[in-house]
Parts: sequence; structure tokens; C-alpha cells
Amino acid sequence: MILTINNVIIVAFITRLFSKTPIFYLSNMEIKLLILSSLFAGAFCSKFPEEFLFGTATAAFQIEGAWNEDGKGESIWDRFLHASGRENGDVTCDSYHKWQEDIDNAKALGLSSYRFSIAWTRILPNGTLNFINQKGVEYYLNLIKGLKSEGIEPLVTIYHFDMPQYLSDLGGFLNPQFVDYFEDYARLLYQLYGSYVKYWFTFNEPFSICSGGYGSGMTAPGLSLNGDGIYQCAYVLLKAHARAYRVYDTEFKDQYNGKVSIVLNTNWFEPNSTSTEDLDAQERILQFYLGWFANPVFIGNWPQVMIDRIANRSKLEGLARSRLPEFTQEEIDYINGTYDFFAINTYKVYKARNTEHGISYPDFYFDMGVTYENKYFYPEGFRKLLNFINDRYNPGSVIVTENGLETTDYLNDTDRITYLKDYMNSALEAIEEDKINIFGYTVWSLMDNFEWGSFERRFGLIRVDFDSPNKTRTWKESAKWYQQVIATRSLDN
Repeated sequence: MILTINNVIIVAFITRLFSKTPIFYLSNMEIKLLILSSLFAGAFCSKFPEEFLFGTATAAFQIEGAWNEDGKGESIWDRFLHASGRENGDVTCDSYHKWQEDIDNAKALGLSSYRFSIAWTRILPNGTLNFINQKGVEYYLNLIKGLKSEGIEPLVTIYHFDMPQYLSDLGGFLNPQFVDYFEDYARLLYQLYGSYVKYWFTFNEPFSICSGGYGSGMTAPGLSLNGDGIYQCAYVLLKAHARAYRVYDTEFKDQYNGKVSIVLNTNWFEPNSTSTEDLDAQERILQFYLGWFANPVFIGNWPQVMIDRIANRSKLEGLARSRLPEFTQEEIDYINGTYDFFAINTYKVYKARNTEHGISYPDFYFDMGVTYENKYFYPEGFRKLLNFINDRYNPGSVIVTENGLETTDYLNDTDRITYLKDYMNSALEAIEEDKINIFGYTVWSLMDNFEWGSFERRFGLIRVDFDSPNKTRTWKESAKWYQQVIATRSLDN
């Protein structure tokens, strides 16, 4: 709790009430203070800064639909889900046709920012510059200009999981040439939209990209290479991020003065016990999850614990070299410093337990040697994570690019309100008490969307009726609550 001037006045008044002094013997000064307190009640309560960016987030594949309309090419998620026979992203929220309604809802909420991603295949159908799809270019130009006209800052993610299938067929993140393709794509977006967009994110959640798509195989493109491909993915992705950052910094920064970074993701992990082993496990899992990508960008090179453990296990497995690709000094220097702020997605808190594995087969989780379990509601963990980021990586500024709660399909989502209020309060405490420069908070999500294989998982402030032809949007109670938070910049409502 943050004690305010108004709190002090009220506490003093209550103390006087319960004393033996009659109420009508209040001093003139106390009476004046009470009058001022009633006139300015709430004026001194804790508030988010004036320039704070209140936002919501979405991603192209999850809301746009129109998967093959107006020249759009096939993405890895189109192929992955069509081949599986599961629910797919062919229509979702139909935001490709309903983008103006989405802007209207963003405006009504009072958002100061809106984070969305650009579908690579809507701009470049096969991922290369040999054909630029003008209808796709115009779609995002209309969206961006529409947001700007309402005073909403567009926060643009260049890559949010949906690689062009053609580039995946060429090897995707296992192909070093991907760096060149991504450079071409990023430069084109800077040229098209740079005069409107001040915040760019190169990749969303590289940990999810590599661990799901090239490790477990549970997400597109569905490759199960959990001992080696997962690390090659990270190696190529980080070089692609650095290339896109350097392109903006050298070719567009002076003209547009925008900012570029990468969106990292992790949950917070508490040690399962106070044992040295579990305390080490807490540090280790944070390095394997967050440090894996944060270290090269904010410090330089992989975390040392990853270098040492993977090299040692690779040797014991009979390999001639580590399964973790080694950066050259030139690559370390090129990647290091490629950020203008720290962007973080986070949702839950887990307990981490040391779990060492014998030598059997190569595996990311064996390399890490940690299991985690018992997820629980602990918003204080969010504040700890923010402090960990600020202390470990010293980024200068931080934006929370995703945070939210999954529910089922109902409008009176008081559990989401409780979750968001507690997590936002932790962020506010980090700003005011810990002096961390957090300049924005982005709720996942503006509306219910397609959560990578399922319509059942509902994260939206706004309900979407996926069974209706119009994909009808209806505000939940959490949307009304967030609207008031933004209007007052305060959680006291």
C-alpha cells in the first residue's frame, strides 16, 4: 500500500474520533484539513504517469481471418492447422474486414496504444521481395492511420509466429539465409509505415517460437528437434533480430526517430524450497527461459550457465562439439545492444525444483535440469520479475507487452478484473517504490481470439461470438473496468 497525503489526513481524523476529545473541539487547522480532504479526495492517490501507455494487444493470425483473400500467401500456421484437421485461423474474429470496428472499440476504451502484428504473407505472399501485395500494404496502412487519427499509438510486431510457408520450406529458422529474408521484410515495413510507427518489435516470444516449433513440435512448423534444432533456431533468430534493428538504426532512425526492440517472454519462478539446489534451479530456469535471448541482446553472448551445461552434456553424449552454436566475437558485438527498451510478456508464477537428469538423449529440459509446477496466483511475482529485469539487464525502460488471464466464455469476468488489478498494482509499485521506468502496460487481449489451435481459451476484454456470422463483439465487465482505469489513470475505482 502506498500512503498518500489524503490517507494521512483521514488517519489523523479517525484517531481524533476515538480519543477522549469531543469532535467539536477539533482545531481550526484540522477542520481546514478535513475540508481540503473532502474537496480533493483522491487527488493525491497513486496514479500512473501522464504519458503512460495503456494498451491492448492482438496478433494477425489470431484475429484477422481472410487467410487466402486479396493475394495473401500461406503461412506455416495455415499449413500446420489445415494438415492437422483441427480448428484453424481461416476466419477467427474477421478483423481483416472489421478493422474499423476494432479501432472504434479501442477508442471507446480510451487506449493510448494498440499492439498488433503484421502478417508477413499479406505483404509478401511467399516471404520474398519478388512480389509485393498492394492490397495487404493498404490494409495495414488503413489500420495504422485509423489508429493515429484517434490518438492511439500503433505498436507494431513484425513477426508474431506466422512465417511464410515458402521460407519454412527453405529451412525457416534452421536456414542462416533467413536473416537476409527478414532484413528485406523489415526494411520494407520501415519504408511503408515508418512515418507513422514509433514502436517496433522484431519478434514476439522467441522462446515460444523455438521451443514449440523447433523443439517439442507442438506448434508450427511442428519440428521435434529438442536437443539441437531448438538452439539453431535461437542462433538464427537472434541474428535476424539484430539485422532488423541495425537496419532501422542506420537507415531510418534519423528520419523517423522510432524505437525498436524484441518481445521476450517468461513466467516468474519461485524456488520450490530454500535449499541451495532449488535456489540454483530458480536462477537456472530464468537463464534458460529469459536469459537465453535477453543475455545476447542486453549483455552479450549466451548465459554462461547455458554454455557450460550444454557443452558438458554434449561431451558426455559423445558429441564432438556443443549442441549450442557458438557465437563469434563479431556476432556477439553485432547482437549486443540491439534494443531501445525491454519488452516483456508474462502471465503466471511457478515453483522451480532442481531435477538433474542422467545422460540419455539430447534434450533442452535435460540441459536445464529444472522442473516447475504448482502454478498459483501470486502478483508479487510480477513485481519481482520487473525488478529482476531492471537489475540484471539495466535496459533503461520497460514495457509490459502482454499480461492477462484466460477464462471461459462469460461476460461477468470479475476474476479477470481481480487479476489485472493486482498485476497492474504490482507494476505501479515497481514504478513508484522501485523506481523502474515502466512506460506502458498492454493487456492480452483486446478481444477473444484464436489461441493457436483453440477458440475455447478466452483472454479478451471484449467477447467475440465466433458462431455468429458477424463475429459480434460484446464488452465484458473487465472492459468497462479497464476503461475507468485508463480514464482516471488509477486503480482506485
